[in-house]
Amino acid sequence: MTSTTRTSTSTATDRQTVPPEEKYAAELEFLAAHDSGPRPPGWRLTPRAVVTFVMGSDGEKLKAGRRSLVIEQKFVGERALVERCVVTLAGERGLLLVGEPGTAKSMLSELLAAAVCGTSALTVQGTAGTTEEQLKYGWNYALLLAKGPSRDALVPSPVLTAMTTGAVARVEEVTRCLPEVQDALVSLLSERRVAVPELAGTPDGQLYAAAGFTLIATANLRDKGVSEMSAALKRRFNFETVGPIGSLAAEVDLVRRQSTAAVARAGAAYAVDDAVLDALVTAFRDLRTGRSTEGWDVERPSTVMSTAEAVSVATALGVTAAYLPDGGDLLTRLPGQLLGVVRKDDPADAARLLGYWDGAVRRRAEQGAATWRTLWDLRPALEA
Repeated sequence: MTSTTRTSTSTATDRQTVPPEEKYAAELEFLAAHDSGPRPPGWRLTPRAVVTFVMGSDGEKLKAGRRSLVIEQKFVGERALVERCVVTLAGERGLLLVGEPGTAKSMLSELLAAAVCGTSALTVQGTAGTTEEQLKYGWNYALLLAKGPSRDALVPSPVLTAMTTGAVARVEEVTRCLPEVQDALVSLLSERRVAVPELAGTPDGQLYAAAGFTLIATANLRDKGVSEMSAALKRRFNFETVGPIGSLAAEVDLVRRQSTAAVARAGAAYAVDDAVLDALVTAFRDLRTGRSTEGWDVERPSTVMSTAEAVSVATALGVTAAYLPDGGDLLTRLPGQLLGVVRKDDPADAARLLGYWDGAVRRRAEQGAATWRTLWDLRPALEA
């Protein structure tokens, strides 16, 4: 019997997630040399280069000395939205990205942080259990007991680290934090300092924000009522709404790219054909908007039919094709996958999906579309 042992050292190629500052390190280095224009204090790139990093160079080869490079588009959305986000950060004002789940708010915040300060890792995940310490500081109690309060014994939060180094901090799902925890952000964003009472009277009794510090928070519109933000905290942020992808072709392309990468990480080649992907994304968009691409009314399920969820379904189909090749045509798997998605929030949504089949799917089948004819024939799978 033989066995293999994994070492503790990981590389970018064997990790499921690679932060953008590592994944796109070559682009970031190139853009720093390509655009030598004015930069806000503490920024690694110019604001114009940050926008280019996020939105791509539209296929154009940019030049920096003898080097040239096409910058990949990473966020699929409005360029004007990204420009407003960058302007907000350049003005050292807090940026709040709001939207439905799965609209790439977190990804956009990661990309912006990586481009502005070189790291997206200074992050606090907001939950009902998030404490004020996680936004400010804690203590190394062994050092505290041995030597008393000191800067060495203080354990800074990711937000405090960003403050003192002039970087971008990120707070995910800020409305999931309890109101008293959210209030800690008010003083951070308005006073730009953190008081440490235990070190009062010493140079470390007040820790001040360095040039370049700012904060990006995200909030899920579906969780808006979990812990409503106070008016004082709202005033500290510029709000930007991240909406669903407007173009069907762009969304299909994104789902294909991300699901292909996910299947590759699972050690397999991608074998989901374009017809299946097109039907998958079309169904998601119809159910998300309550209207088909032809203009027919569709009853919307209560669950969010997000692009991120479409990527998950496409990935599942890709893994099925790779590891269960005897499972038949992938299109036959699509109704069951959609049913699993819509029933997440409310089992009654299964009836709405069936209504979609009896409406848009049937009408497309009657018009002679082969893919939709096959899907219509699979209607009994939804009743089971």
